[in-house]
Amino acid sequence: MNAPRTRVQRRPVHGVLLLDKPLGFSSNDALQKAKWLLRAEKAGHTGTLDPLASGVLPLCFGAATKFSQLQLDADKTYEAVVRLGVKTRTGDAEGDVVEERAVDVDAARLAAAVPRFVGEIEQTPPMYSALKREGKALYEYAREGIEVERAARRVHIRTLDARLEAPSPGVHEVHLRVRCSKGTYIRTLGEDIGEALGCGGHLTLLRRVATGHFGVAQALTLAALESLDEAARLARLLPVESLLPDHTRVTLAGDDAARFLSGVRRRGHWADAPAVAVFGARPAALLGTAHAKAGELIPGRLLSPIEIQQVLEQQESTTPPSAHRAATKETL
Repeated sequence: MNAPRTRVQRRPVHGVLLLDKPLGFSSNDALQKAKWLLRAEKAGHTGTLDPLASGVLPLCFGAATKFSQLQLDADKTYEAVVRLGVKTRTGDAEGDVVEERAVDVDAARLAAAVPRFVGEIEQTPPMYSALKREGKALYEYAREGIEVERAARRVHIRTLDARLEAPSPGVHEVHLRVRCSKGTYIRTLGEDIGEALGCGGHLTLLRRVATGHFGVAQALTLAALESLDEAARLARLLPVESLLPDHTRVTLAGDDAARFLSGVRRRGHWADAPAVAVFGARPAALLGTAHAKAGELIPGRLLSPIEIQQVLEQQESTTPPSAHRAATKETL
């Protein structure tokens, strides 16, 4: 007989966890595992990363979920490997081989092909993708042998570095580093580069090394997170405001802070700014976002008073005693 499952006591958790997602996990699988380890009540990820891809996946908890769209919209940077001469049904190493061709490519030919994939380009989403059609993922249709018409979409390739490698006799690869806009399919890019070189290809490796200003060097694996005790796990969370690096910072005191938090516009001598992060003065805590126009601070996404209190309590619980003593001396 199976032992009864232990019920996890959930709690409010606020902040951003930079996860280095492992191969074989969907973004939601990784999110649910991290949510369970942190015993968090509310969480969301910031964009799907394929199970066959690894790399940085920012996970938002509690109040941070209110600003997760900023990471969804951020540019992404990937490292990928394209095996030339072999096409697969899925565009990656998981699919059956559907075609093999001879490879006659050198560095000069690759360098000549790369510029056509830089800048604004059109991509047709692959059938083996999580894009929805009538409430059903395209890969579900593909597994049933159904081909669905897909409209091409415009994406932006900011930078594209490519080099030829021959890791073993008869094996030809293109190693890519791509910085691109949201919605770019690197599998499709790899296949298109293979076609431009006249031999086809498929992706054998995909790793996301950056999303917006977050890099994989800052990220933590699930195994590393699991090895920490509960306090150390909480301490690895970045503050909610880490999602707002390009926002102009404004601090409000007393009644202004309270009214702003109630959704009331405030008047002041602020320069026009499309993105503002608004903080309270005492205690110093994020209140929400806004934009400033014609001397008015106009509220956007706001934290609730209970969220602010929980954030402050969480900060208190994860701040080392020595830091508490230093902060006390500074205010004396």
